[in-house]
Amino acid sequence: MTETVGGSSKKTATRNGAGDKNAKLKVERVYTTAGKHPYDEVTWEHRDVVMTNWRDGSVNFEQRGVEFPDFWSVNATNIVTSKYFRGAVGTPQREHSLKQLIDRVVKTYVEAGLKHGYFTTDDDAEIYEHELTWMLLHQVFSFNSPVWFNVGTTSPQQVSACFILSVDDTMESILNWYREEGLIFKGGSGAGLNLSRIRSSKELLSSGGTASGPVSFMRGADASAGTIKSGGATRRAAKMVVLDVDHPDVEEFIETKAREEDKVRALRDAGFDMDLGGKDIVSVQYQNANNSIRVSDEFMHAYENGGQFGLRARMTGEVIEHVDAKGLFRKLAQAAWECADPGIQYDGTINDWHTTPESGRITASNPCSEYMHLDNSSCNLASLNLMKFLSDDGTFNAELFAKSVELIITAMDISICFADFPTPAIGETTRAFRQLGIGYANLGALLMATGHAYDSEGGRALAAAITSLMQAVAYKRSAELAGIVGPYDGYARNAEAHQRVIRKHSAANDMLRTYHANDGAVQKVATKAWQECQRIGARNGWRNAQASVLAPTGTIGLMMDCDTTGIEPDLALVKFKKLVGGGSMQIVNQTVPRALQVLGYQQEQIEAIVEFIGEHGHVVDAPGLRPEHYEVFDCAMGDRSIAPMGHVRMMAAVQPFISGAISKTVNMPETATVEDVEEIYYQGWKLGLKALAIYRDNCKVGQPLSAGKSAKAAATAEAKPETVVEYRPVRKRLPKKRPSQTVSFTVGGAEGYLHAGSYPDDGLGEIFVKLGKQGSTLAGVMDAFSMSISVGLQYGIPLEFYVSKFQNLRFEPAGMTDDPDVRIATSVLDYLFRRLALDYLPFEKRAQLGIFTADERTAQVASDYGSGDVDLEGLRTSVDATPTTDPAPAEKKSKPQDIKVGSSTELLELHLGKAADAPLCMTCGTKMRPAGSCYLCEGCGSTSGCS
Repeated sequence: MTETVGGSSKKTATRNGAGDKNAKLKVERVYTTAGKHPYDEVTWEHRDVVMTNWRDGSVNFEQRGVEFPDFWSVNATNIVTSKYFRGAVGTPQREHSLKQLIDRVVKTYVEAGLKHGYFTTDDDAEIYEHELTWMLLHQVFSFNSPVWFNVGTTSPQQVSACFILSVDDTMESILNWYREEGLIFKGGSGAGLNLSRIRSSKELLSSGGTASGPVSFMRGADASAGTIKSGGATRRAAKMVVLDVDHPDVEEFIETKAREEDKVRALRDAGFDMDLGGKDIVSVQYQNANNSIRVSDEFMHAYENGGQFGLRARMTGEVIEHVDAKGLFRKLAQAAWECADPGIQYDGTINDWHTTPESGRITASNPCSEYMHLDNSSCNLASLNLMKFLSDDGTFNAELFAKSVELIITAMDISICFADFPTPAIGETTRAFRQLGIGYANLGALLMATGHAYDSEGGRALAAAITSLMQAVAYKRSAELAGIVGPYDGYARNAEAHQRVIRKHSAANDMLRTYHANDGAVQKVATKAWQECQRIGARNGWRNAQASVLAPTGTIGLMMDCDTTGIEPDLALVKFKKLVGGGSMQIVNQTVPRALQVLGYQQEQIEAIVEFIGEHGHVVDAPGLRPEHYEVFDCAMGDRSIAPMGHVRMMAAVQPFISGAISKTVNMPETATVEDVEEIYYQGWKLGLKALAIYRDNCKVGQPLSAGKSAKAAATAEAKPETVVEYRPVRKRLPKKRPSQTVSFTVGGAEGYLHAGSYPDDGLGEIFVKLGKQGSTLAGVMDAFSMSISVGLQYGIPLEFYVSKFQNLRFEPAGMTDDPDVRIATSVLDYLFRRLALDYLPFEKRAQLGIFTADERTAQVASDYGSGDVDLEGLRTSVDATPTTDPAPAEKKSKPQDIKVGSSTELLELHLGKAADAPLCMTCGTKMRPAGSCYLCEGCGSTSGCS
């Protein structure tokens, strides 16, 4: 740990000249042992990293003989080698060991710490070097990606991933915005800004003409962002565009992306390639930015009261138009429902927690909405792996966590001393305010491992207590550093406001309600830290204007072998795991057996439940698992997904202990209504969030298409008849005598019969469904429904069309069935059309729809993962067990050799039988998974937003 003690010290004063000349930073050992280097405590091994595009087999990256600890996973090894090792591959200058990477970064930090007066003696510096090295080596935390990219290299020492720009109402400023944004994108980072200073299209120019308005200038910036690939890589730039709710062009801004979605639909239906990454998608505008509306408390009160709200001219501030607040808020919700944009930012809450209001308001955020501070500023991030602080007895080690935060926040502040920045203005502001963004990953795994449901009072209490402790210790360390090397330059002007915000954090901690020994113990340590923070800060001030954010932790989450990213819950209960020597397998999340043990289950019960989860992907009806424990295993996706308000409540629990905001998207089901979106946005304001974004399943048109669909679309586009011919469908009637079959079924306790008649050439031609008593309304409706489907089939409507429309339709009765191939149905129609697909559609078409028989699923798991059984021994020992050999492969029926899985998202799709709304990675072709407001590729570590 580090502490300040009396005595003389060597130090470098800041421009404020603050700092106690008798104070010095004494570093004590936390993780390391004197006389033994951290590298000597682990077993190292050499591995070959060969990363391929699993869809076509092409090699994306290859480096053989890299050196890593034996406990690092294959995935973490691959990502660090391909993403973070510097030097040309195949040359002696190329890094080939994790030791080289950690040394390159840590030694740079320690040298800067000595140079700028953070450490008194060389011994303190050496201990600090060993502590940081140990923590990085053992995946306790990680710096954000730019640190690994740039620190210790000949490149500019850029350490920040988050940037905020500014633009004024002049052409020179607008063109400079394009330029600065391009420079940031070129460096592999993202930026956000607020366009509200640009006058609206309803105002006049000094020349007498009408202004273009901010939305028109967004087109040029969007085109620029789409052209510049971040860091020379394959992913596009990440950016955020914000507009204030009182801007006269606010309605145009709200509807911008929703109208582009209409264009995508029209072009897709006309045969153009509108797939994500397709050749024609580039014609769609405004797709390279996340859009957000900045709402004020005044507007939200007008919304509550059903009143009018004034839109103000940018140049004079006068109200030029009144709008109905409820109507405008409904348009915001409607647009978000249609295309997930715009998100919402709550200006009143943001600036109420602002530590430096005398230096300017907070008007914008970075692309993922977690960093919010002054214009032309940046923030460097680091995240802790929360599972590293969970003891074997299930207690969270608050003391060790606090000591770790002290070490990390010190390093983060040191980095500003030597960092380079993309623009002079950003460099000046960052050095003056020294914004930091410490955060964490693996919260979802931690809650499950301790037996807490993500959407529960106990889970939120533990998350809030941990976040409060992190913030308290970070600011306490910041106050201690201010006593050594001085507070940030802007502190004197903002001292009163900064102290007020610290008191707000501390008061929120005092109001925490604890439910278990774990969260109670953590809050107790946090309370003591807040008291020390205020006492030391009152004397020294603080070194940093901001201390924390909750970032997506995409690539670095994989580097730390985290099961969950940022504040997110687990994606699903089954994972896709790469094996040493190549190949992969399906395993149940290793937090599941740990959670079952905490909940009091015996080893035999745990093994049976884990085996059930491995087969079904969920816990419903798992043998021996009590229904009251189901909620502990709820995930972001799957049969028991967390309700949207569960995500919002978790964000609200931790927001009072974060300097910035939270990168997170609230997932909503496809059946969610515009009113549901409106309520989520309203509750976000009521609960004190700073920002919120939603995503409704299947709301985006430009999602990845299957190869079959793409080929069909291409063929349609190429077939251009010279003359217009009117085609009419012809009914093909069934012969008097035709083959048929009858299937009895049960869905959620409701019994019924499905009679299907087919043509002699084995094509389905009619169905009859018996459900309910004869003469009942339900029976009559099903008779009419059966006739309409039968006539449609005879007129040539493909069965797969009906299946795609009716599968996953949700209404009662629903639940378990007596059909081994369709174990759970969301409705009777969902079951009927899945059964018809299994009986009458060829495997290739069913594969596109995600519908397989039980034997096909078993065969797929056996062929792709080595065994249909879950690797129980591997779960117990955290070591990959050798896949078992199928004793009787000849007894398998159809074996879907052409179905392959490349990520946990695709594995989840296999279990659910439906596609997930996630883009394909442009580097390796695997389907990405959500990570905060961005997407993350498990195959190569690429992200769709901030690193």
